[in-house]
Amino acid sequence: MTWISYRQRKCTTGSGVTSSMTQVLKAGAAAVDISPADSQFLFGYPHVERMSTGIHDPLLSSALYLENGQEQVLFVANDIIFVSKDLTRRARCRIAQATGIRSEAIMLSATHTHSGPMTMDCLSTQDDPVIPKTDQRYVSFLEDQIVRSACKAVEQAQPAQIGLVIADGSGVGTNRRDPSGPSDLDVPVLLVKSHDGSENIACMMICAMHPTVLHEDSRLISGDFPGMARQYLQCEVLGKDCPVVYHTGASGNQSPRHVTQANTFAEAKRLGDLLGQSVASALANMEFQSQGTLISSQREVTLPGKEFSSAAVAQQNLQKSIIRLENLRKNNAPRQDVRTAECDWFGAEETLTIARASEEGRLEAAYACCLPAEIQIIKVGDWAFVGWPGELFVEYALWIRARWDNSFILTMANGDLQGYVVTPEAAAEGGYEASNALLSCESGQIIVDQTSKMLEALYGSQ
Repeated sequence: MTWISYRQRKCTTGSGVTSSMTQVLKAGAAAVDISPADSQFLFGYPHVERMSTGIHDPLLSSALYLENGQEQVLFVANDIIFVSKDLTRRARCRIAQATGIRSEAIMLSATHTHSGPMTMDCLSTQDDPVIPKTDQRYVSFLEDQIVRSACKAVEQAQPAQIGLVIADGSGVGTNRRDPSGPSDLDVPVLLVKSHDGSENIACMMICAMHPTVLHEDSRLISGDFPGMARQYLQCEVLGKDCPVVYHTGASGNQSPRHVTQANTFAEAKRLGDLLGQSVASALANMEFQSQGTLISSQREVTLPGKEFSSAAVAQQNLQKSIIRLENLRKNNAPRQDVRTAECDWFGAEETLTIARASEEGRLEAAYACCLPAEIQIIKVGDWAFVGWPGELFVEYALWIRARWDNSFILTMANGDLQGYVVTPEAAAEGGYEASNALLSCESGQIIVDQTSKMLEALYGSQ
């Protein structure tokens, strides 16, 4: 198959799934601070003892609640690298008990910032001597704040109207390994206003791009460029008290690497402002509706594990990656090529760790933490928001969007998959993403097929 970049020209409205009674929508939103009060290890880059020394911009748990008299749904986006399956289960249970929202109608996601605390232990990094075990005190605090954000959003509910437009994410990043490769530059934006239009209640958006402007030399807590985009929108467009519920789309092979001029806060702000300006421009063309169906569906799927080479072969591949990196550095190769080779080295080390775990029979515990994988769909009016766990390559989202125009993929939702879900082509090529994966590349197609069946049940055959 030939992969292409996808650009949806407009947001269409289809017949959708109708209900017997459509009532005026109500909506509430809230954001609470999830920044740690003490120094925490900033997770996302190996080999660096990266303990936080302060807070550049706060991490938030941002919630959007919608109800129409028949159904209640809730989105909670968190400025953190991962939301584990276990944390999702606990938080959902507490939110359901406190609010009456069904657990399967609650979607939790992580923005995937690499400048926030660890939230789960990953098998692939367990041999890295500088990476500590997850601080469970912070995870407990995070859980409490997620529940608090959700409950506050429900308490704030008022009659509302909603609209959706597509903003242009060009300039924020590209395909990570090939700048001309597959990407999804559409940024769906759901704006929720009070029923009389006088107040912005919340803005929800999805951007299919790794939030990795900031690298391992940064030791300040930050939401990276998504946090800067939120600040721009609140200061320039929405009002400072309007929560921005930011989700990261299918971005396993998407990154700012080829568009950044430096790995600084100024550069994160430049990209965040660029995204915020694009969203602001798109909002000018938004049309609103005050009624709409709300439907949630959920399915768990079993995904196949990957077959690993021996630890001896993994050790040989690690040496090859080191030699390649050293040669690029000696020859003053472009910094983007050096960074790609650095990541491939990281991945080769992690593959060695996983290969050893496989030989010692320790993979099952890692699979038990993340499987079965959950696919969740929350349909708002004619628009379906599809939550996938883990880091999937953008090609899988493009498959869905090519068939279902009004469906938008967000990832790192309701759990993690202990690594990437890559395409067969990427698996054959090798490299960081393919090596840092516990699941077979067949997993992506299984997720796509199951998602298609769920969407067909919601929309009918297209």
